[in-house]
Amino acid sequence: MTTSLQPQQPATKHWRFGARFYIANLMEVFERLAWYGFFAVSSVYMTTPQSHGGVGFSDSQRGAIQGIIPFFLYLLPVLTGALGDRVGYRKMFIVSFMLMAPGYYLLGETRSFWPFFAALSLVALGAACFKPVVVGTISHSTNDHNRGVGFGVFYTMVNIGGFIGPMVAGAMRAISWDAVFLMSAAWIVLNFIPVLLFYRDPPALRQQQASLSLILKQAQQVLGNARFALLIALSVIVLMSAGVQWLSYGSAFLLIALWVGANLLWDRLPVATMSAKTWWRQPICISNPRFALYLLILTGFWTVYNQLFYTLPLYIRDYVDTGDVLALLAVFGDSAVNFFAHVDQDALAQAVNALFLQLQQEPSDIDLEALRLQWVHYKVNVPNAELAVLVERLSLLAQQQAQLSKVQLTAMVDALSAYRQVNPEYLINLDFAAIVLLQIAVSAVCQRFKTFYVLSAGLVVMATAFCYLITMDMHASGWAVVCVILLIALAEMLTSPKSQEYVASIAPKQQAALYMGYYFVSMALGFLFAGFLSGWSYSQLTLVLGRPELMWGLFAGVAALTAVALICFHNTVKK
Repeated sequence: MTTSLQPQQPATKHWRFGARFYIANLMEVFERLAWYGFFAVSSVYMTTPQSHGGVGFSDSQRGAIQGIIPFFLYLLPVLTGALGDRVGYRKMFIVSFMLMAPGYYLLGETRSFWPFFAALSLVALGAACFKPVVVGTISHSTNDHNRGVGFGVFYTMVNIGGFIGPMVAGAMRAISWDAVFLMSAAWIVLNFIPVLLFYRDPPALRQQQASLSLILKQAQQVLGNARFALLIALSVIVLMSAGVQWLSYGSAFLLIALWVGANLLWDRLPVATMSAKTWWRQPICISNPRFALYLLILTGFWTVYNQLFYTLPLYIRDYVDTGDVLALLAVFGDSAVNFFAHVDQDALAQAVNALFLQLQQEPSDIDLEALRLQWVHYKVNVPNAELAVLVERLSLLAQQQAQLSKVQLTAMVDALSAYRQVNPEYLINLDFAAIVLLQIAVSAVCQRFKTFYVLSAGLVVMATAFCYLITMDMHASGWAVVCVILLIALAEMLTSPKSQEYVASIAPKQQAALYMGYYFVSMALGFLFAGFLSGWSYSQLTLVLGRPELMWGLFAGVAALTAVALICFHNTVKK
């Protein structure tokens, strides 16, 4: 028997973190509670009419906001991270909270597009200041022996905040929509306590000025030169212009094609040469074509995954009958039913009375589908056949009496309340629950397989989830949607961690960390395309054409195409 001459690190070393580590995790939980408290209900809130407490945006406006704002949120940390190294983490935390707290509050106070856009931009700017410094704090608070455990704890906190936030938001919107935003602002205000009283910058933090020129030089080293950046930037701006309805999508795509063509033509002219000192005379150069192509392919995954938050909540609200899920919840008593499927009976009574008065004045045919879609905002999804019976009864009463009696009104509201529905955010929340409970186990199983196979499997699972949605009709069951959400959660657990790990296999060996810092570009583009696709497809394919299967087919096709593209990419890289 031999003994090692190397000193052994005690197991407890892996769990020894300073107070700064735990403070950062606490602030991360509060920030995630605020963000996901809003994010999980954002689609529903933005498309809820103002008469029901929402802002009444069109799906195109909603998609533009959900695409553009997160796009910048995931791009800005390159600059805000460098700024944090320069001015100190504590100051950046304070600035971020000073931006986010009023931003969340103002989201509940604005009722038109551009003020809402500005308020959410304030939140995004604050979040972009927060993200790099909280990750930096975790990095400074760990070492080679406990870094894996430390970041594991950190990402667990992220998902715990993501799980609890929507639960609290759902309870708040049973009070009012304003309460949702006040709660998000309150979570951020709570973060002032630890940062002001307890947090101190890491001693090893190098407060050196990271110049903008250095950041741009690194971006050029990883992505491409200034001509390439200009090509992409103007293309994105034109696409955003279509998203906010300054241009039609047809005009936008035409302008982008002309812009790309003009750049390619310029590169063929004798004036364009790599030896030129002025940037505009240099031809377009992609520094690492393999990495750029990988980011573009991965954009497809994030485009489809974000439909979990952008499109599925609306589909659940408008077309899914969650009565079967509610039947299980009823086992736990009326309190559980009222929590997960709260119905404001006073507001519903006002809606019934308004319909009665309308029938008195205009005893014409009622568009039952339009009425059903209007009343889903009261959290009841009444079948058209039942609505027809109710309208017929109200029409008869409207001819016989001037107003409904309290007994009649109560009976009708009770009958309608039988069709109450589980809040979409509670069902979407199963994604976070699955990740918190299963991510470690899934990751352990995936260790046996090569990164590429796990990554591809995740994309196939994602495509399968949306293919399953294609098989549903306009009124799907709650348990079917639960299965879809769990499939999407499994796809995320497979793809998200491995997509970052795969970067190491295509990045230059000595620059893996630098390349990893630009992985988020795929997420930023994914949010951008997800918002625009969600707004267009839900508006045109589901609401106008009444063909949601076309929308789900579109997303399934994007996931499948991404999987095929990744396989082709991997086979090319291996050669």
